[in-house]
Amino acid sequence: MNTRQFLAGFVAVAIAAGASAFVGPGKTAPATYKVDTQKSVMNWNGKKVTGEHSGTVALQGGTMIVENGKMTGGQFTFDMNSIKCTDLTDAGYNAKFIGHMKSDDFFGTAKHPTSMFTITKVTPKEGNAVEITGNMTIKGITNVVTFPATVKTNGNMIEADGKAVLDRTKYDIRFGSKSFFESIGDKAIYDDFTVEMKLVAKK
Repeated sequence: MNTRQFLAGFVAVAIAAGASAFVGPGKTAPATYKVDTQKSVMNWNGKKVTGEHSGTVALQGGTMIVENGKMTGGQFTFDMNSIKCTDLTDAGYNAKFIGHMKSDDFFGTAKHPTSMFTITKVTPKEGNAVEITGNMTIKGITNVVTFPATVKTNGNMIEADGKAVLDRTKYDIRFGSKSFFESIGDKAIYDDFTVEMKLVAKK
């Protein structure tokens, strides 16, 4: 072995040792899991004085960060143009409803075709339960949300399921809100709506 080969080998060992020291004993480096967009979905539900509507929004993409078998972070992008209503059976009324949801009265999908959720903190609870805190961005407006979830790992796959309650007026969605239109009466739509994220990711 010549001097150059010896030095190259020494540097490689030193780098590996340094990386191992940085990760720490008994720990593994964070791994990135890619979201399966075919198996993941965001369900939504909104209520009004006279009823409610539910539907789905498809994931465009995303990743989960896993460390020592536990989810520690992630970022998910939702395709707002994929929004669907699952409770209206009349095709014409359903199409009209979705058209309104995509308009500037609601999500303004022409200007804001995607929404995003970025995990900033995961607090372990009992068993598979966790508390997730992150930044929800809708219509280009970001708010911090915290909600309970369950996270399960199975080999190279991880599943997360959590439901958050959002105040739509914080994202400039004011149509039919009594908070801004007091005389709207029984046509009012409640400010709070729920989103349930069902996420599946693979390494």
